[in-house]
Amino acid sequence: MPVRCAWARGDLDIEYHDAEWGVPLHDERRLFELLILEGAQAGLSWSTILRKREAYRRAYHGFDPRRVAAYGARDVRRLLADAGIVRNRLKIAASIANAKAYLAVHDECGGFAKYLWAFVGGAPIQNAWRAARQVPAETPVSRALSRDLVGRGFRFVGPTICYAFMQATGLVNDHTTDCFRHVQLRRRCVSGIRGTPRLRRGATSVGGLGGPAARPPMRLK
Repeated sequence: MPVRCAWARGDLDIEYHDAEWGVPLHDERRLFELLILEGAQAGLSWSTILRKREAYRRAYHGFDPRRVAAYGARDVRRLLADAGIVRNRLKIAASIANAKAYLAVHDECGGFAKYLWAFVGGAPIQNAWRAARQVPAETPVSRALSRDLVGRGFRFVGPTICYAFMQATGLVNDHTTDCFRHVQLRRRCVSGIRGTPRLRRGATSVGGLGGPAARPPMRLK
């Protein structure tokens, strides 16, 4: 029985932990999916979101940001009536606003992945936490990312949510050192993406710093 991060307990948690969490991600649509799911998770457990993930994929048209950005009042009513997702009006409104902002970043920076990975210098931050209690909820990088996203019109992207998003997408390797995935991901560390996006006023690129939040498919055409 392999040793895993302490938060991976249920079957869905374990599957997600072993296959996805912390794996460097550059796929534009999957990045959008995780950005929306992390925002939906605010105030809830990640296990709850994983249980609702397939319902979210159906409700949000496979997380196609172009379709989500075009959602109108009828779609909002449809989402509010969908028991399979988190029926929070503010989170639903934020998901639509975030789709529009996501597309703007995609067009301005040549891809959301290029924009995102520049915050860590193009390569995953390799942490070495021995215990879950050492893992911070936010870092200077997540605060810089949060400030820039807010300046671009994103919602539900506070520093803690941004750090959880960074963990999920592999910008940081925050598997604890006793977890079997820590070494695996460290070994497969990729070189990342070149290029630095233009940051909004008040944000700074601080790649190279980091630490995790205590928790924890397809391309644009």
